[in-house]
Amino acid sequence: MDFGLSSEQQQLKDSAREFLSGECSTAQVRKAMASEDGRIPGLDAQIAKLGWNGLIVPEKFGGLGLSMLDMAVLLEEQGYAAMPGPFLFSSVLAASALAIGGSDELNAKWLGALAEGKATGTVAIVEKSDSIIPADFETVARKDGGAFRIRGVKMFVPYANLANFIIVAARAGDGAGDAGLFAVETGSPGVRVKMLKNLDLTRRVAEVEFADAPASALGGGAGLYARLLDIGAVAVAADSLGGSERALDMAVEYSKVREQFGKPIGSFQALKHAAAEIVADLEPARALLWYAAHAQNSALDEAPRMAAMAKARLSDVYSRTTDRAVLMHGGIGFTWEHDIHLWFKRSRFNESYFGSPPYHRERVAQLGGY
Repeated sequence: MDFGLSSEQQQLKDSAREFLSGECSTAQVRKAMASEDGRIPGLDAQIAKLGWNGLIVPEKFGGLGLSMLDMAVLLEEQGYAAMPGPFLFSSVLAASALAIGGSDELNAKWLGALAEGKATGTVAIVEKSDSIIPADFETVARKDGGAFRIRGVKMFVPYANLANFIIVAARAGDGAGDAGLFAVETGSPGVRVKMLKNLDLTRRVAEVEFADAPASALGGGAGLYARLLDIGAVAVAADSLGGSERALDMAVEYSKVREQFGKPIGSFQALKHAAAEIVADLEPARALLWYAAHAQNSALDEAPRMAAMAKARLSDVYSRTTDRAVLMHGGIGFTWEHDIHLWFKRSRFNESYFGSPPYHRERVAQLGGY
């Protein structure tokens, strides 16, 4: 049995690395960080031409209908480049929620537009209490005739300033029901977006208030919400793997050119050990991620546990790798002028988004019957 990537997946990975090295350099990432909307001008249009937006969108809605493993390979390269913009939240999370639970009418309206790059979506799951656990949700969707209306506040909603619609996690009925997912158009009455300051400037987040905003329910209820958590965990883990690889490459390259006592610092045993420890963390994590992504389409009974394991492990690895990489850069690693801080700060966003490592380790224990 072949446990590696297929030739097509490797080609996707290589082509994405080549494309992003030219169109998403650190100079361009810094310009996006300083811009109002947090995007690289023209990049979204080029991505749409490459077909990335429709990678996991079903073919009947204009997408390619590929697997989560194909998407994970692509997200790894985006993490390597610290690519800004709403792609992960729109073309992965919002698209997945619609593809799995959206009605034909809702999907006809949004999935084709997402695949073509003509619409942007995002997801709102975090409560004001900083929780993603359904029992803690104060956001409620109440039935109003044949539709729903949502009331509540969601925090750290990525790129709500650009989104045409938001997939909102809320409790149904009077708040005592199970959690479900609902689609809300951002231009609807009762939707207020307030941008927030964020440590990771390669991402934009907002507080979104829903004051009886009209919403469309997605099918699947609590089961769909759990699936979205798994997909989000795998997606963030993939971005974390790519970011860890980039931090290692930067630290190794710097160690080759920076000299101390007449020698490259990479010749010192302490630096060699630091790099070796990063590699020892990365290689098993890569296999874990690939299987977790594969399970999302081909082993659904294992998918929740594998997603939780991948998110917990890769979040820890990313933070630890960027910590070591900053130290390997010495004093220059702590400056704004050096690029290593882009990945250091992104690792902190990834660590908490879609569940912290302790949260997912608890999930692993619960799913394992402990």
